[in-house]
Amino acid sequence: MQLVSDFHHLPMTIELAVDFFRQLILTSLLLVAPTLLTTIGVGLVVSLIQSVTSIQEQTLTFVPKLLAVAAVLLVTSHWMVRTLMEFCTTFIQRIPDMAP
Repeated sequence: MQLVSDFHHLPMTIELAVDFFRQLILTSLLLVAPTLLTTIGVGLVVSLIQSVTSIQEQTLTFVPKLLAVAAVLLVTSHWMVRTLMEFCTTFIQRIPDMAP
């Protein structure tokens, strides 16, 4: 998966800076998505259970969310680190191309 467009011969321009920024935002969203979606899903399920059972304990949602996020981080940590390393490696390799 190539994260940055092929501008190997161009110096740093507005277009290149915008492309780097776009790739940074997309990579960030990609990395945070599993954790965020898990938190939203678990929160929704716990809220539905609280509504059905009329339990209105505010701290009840904390433990299931914590356990679910920990499980997701354990499962996806290898992928997250690999994706972040690919982005950083690509960016660092492109530093010489940014000089005028």
